[in-house]
Amino acid sequence: MVNRHLFTHSDELLSALCTAIVANLEETISKKGSAVLLVSGGSTPKPLFKRLSETPIAWENVRIGLCDERWVSPEHIDSNEKSVRELLLRAYASKARFIGLYCSGMSADEAQDVCSKRVKSELWSIDVCVLGMGDDGHTASLFPHNPKLLEGLEEKNENLCIAITPETAPHPRMSLTFSAIISAENLYLHFEGEKKRLVFNEALHGDDTEAMPIRAFLHQEIKDIEVYYA
Repeated sequence: MVNRHLFTHSDELLSALCTAIVANLEETISKKGSAVLLVSGGSTPKPLFKRLSETPIAWENVRIGLCDERWVSPEHIDSNEKSVRELLLRAYASKARFIGLYCSGMSADEAQDVCSKRVKSELWSIDVCVLGMGDDGHTASLFPHNPKLLEGLEEKNENLCIAITPETAPHPRMSLTFSAIISAENLYLHFEGEKKRLVFNEALHGDDTEAMPIRAFLHQEIKDIEVYYA
């Protein structure tokens, strides 16, 4: 089920989404003693990272990982890890433990199994996952019409990660698979702007997941997805 939360202003959206994520983390920590949070890259979540980092919870009991990574070093300007370290792992959230995907000295293809094992051992099970969405309907690094897309969207795929080289974006990528992402206890989709609202509406009213991979998450019946947008 898609539960939509539409906001007029970005600040209202960020406040509500931050509150929801923090509530999930605190509830999980109280039950299990620790929690796993997976976030996405790009420009959209940067203000959310700042908002989360300034929220006082037991971050020392939170492990943070990524839904996907551009296969560049953590010092590269395009690295999702770099963004998380600079914007999220600060203030109160500096106490959290970060587990990245990038493996130095290996190609994304060579590191696929290594990353799957790392996620399984360090970031499992997933308590909160926050997805983004591109203007082309991709999410994580599951890109439209990619030769490996169907494998990445396979519901019974036992691999948690898949190496993908997009034809419409720079850098090879490592992405969590659909089966890994949909396992999250609490699943969110966060986007902003009129253009992405149009993309979202188009995705809702069609079923071709090869053309718009986000549809795989919007139309599945495994897990409710909370959509926060403005």
